[in-house]
Amino acid sequence: MTESREVYASLDLALRIGEVLLSSGAGAADVTATMLAVARACGVRNVSADITFVDLSLRQQPSRDEPLTIQVRRINRRPVDYADLIEVEATVSDLVAGRIDRAEARDRVARTVSTGHARRRWAVTLGWGVMGVGVALTLGAGPVVCLMAFVAACAIDGTQLLLPEHRIPSFYQHAAGGFVATLVALVTAAFDLEVNPSHVITTGIVMLLAGVGILGATQDALTGFPLTASARLIDAFINSAGIIAGVSAGLTLGDLLGAGLTGFTPGARGLAEAGVAVVGAAVAAAAFAFASYAPVRAVVGASLIGGLGQVVFLAVDSSAVARPWAATLAAVTIGSVCHVAASRFRVPPLVVVVPALVPLLPGLDIYRGLSMLAEGQDGVLMLATALVTALALAAGVILGQYVAQPIKREAHRLENRLSGPRMVG
Repeated sequence: MTESREVYASLDLALRIGEVLLSSGAGAADVTATMLAVARACGVRNVSADITFVDLSLRQQPSRDEPLTIQVRRINRRPVDYADLIEVEATVSDLVAGRIDRAEARDRVARTVSTGHARRRWAVTLGWGVMGVGVALTLGAGPVVCLMAFVAACAIDGTQLLLPEHRIPSFYQHAAGGFVATLVALVTAAFDLEVNPSHVITTGIVMLLAGVGILGATQDALTGFPLTASARLIDAFINSAGIIAGVSAGLTLGDLLGAGLTGFTPGARGLAEAGVAVVGAAVAAAAFAFASYAPVRAVVGASLIGGLGQVVFLAVDSSAVARPWAATLAAVTIGSVCHVAASRFRVPPLVVVVPALVPLLPGLDIYRGLSMLAEGQDGVLMLATALVTALALAAGVILGQYVAQPIKREAHRLENRLSGPRMVG
């Protein structure tokens, strides 16, 4: 009985750690390898793992003559907290290295997930607002539009904070966010200022797309977890459809009220210099990391790498290469640099990769497609381009991890046992 309890306790710790990683957007391959490493560090052998979008399970059978031990943990959706992710990864590292035992690791994990967020909620809302300003700058927006983008981002954060409390499905949460962003743009247009309020909608779309989770879905598809990848892709598709529905409803309402946005160039970038766009990308990446509770060192890293990604994107996009390829090359750069530099900032690559990708998300293409549909034109191709760009960003980041893998010689022996380089765990 005592031995069985030891096994149960070890598997339970591994499942709790896997839950934090999966909820933070980690790929199924990373979560699997981490849980198995925790089980081995606790002295439990012959363990296998199974991951779906909503469940984690571990199985252990010492020999063919002994009964199978199975433990399953249901995944509860929780807001992404990169501070928790970093603390849990540090705990795993200490456990695997033998610096702490299982009891201390369990206490540290329990303390990490139960203490709440370290950052004030109003500060997080301001962080989302600053992210809106950064995205607007990458589009060439002026001061007025940047101000309205700040207001829209804060208002969207309010809907994402309020609706989950009433158990509103994620589709309607994203639809509400898109609708709110469009309303703010309509208010801006009503004042008849010499500005392009379509940038406000684009900012809202980018903010909502940042939480869709296409990166984890693509990573699972590429690393041999088709079931989890399918579930994540369906979830990403449903949430993206919610964004499109919300923006479309707002544009339709504007037309009915006579305050439509069809007179504006859909998603025009304006006359911003490349330097302003790079600064905007750096600000947007840093603000997203801050709003996701990342520590200051990670915020700095995300800002630098986000700006670098924007430099690559602008350089390639100004040539004859199609925009999805420009996004791909920028994502490969981000993935390779993050894989090498994340250890310098003492964070998992995932904490820096996701914020650095935010300025490159295809909010512009989605708005252009919806605008064209509202004017009776064929905008389906533009929406398809947005989908291709999103997948290209995710695939590019993962390719960048493989490209940079030989550079990190100290991780070579560990990564030989995995399906590829790890972004967390």
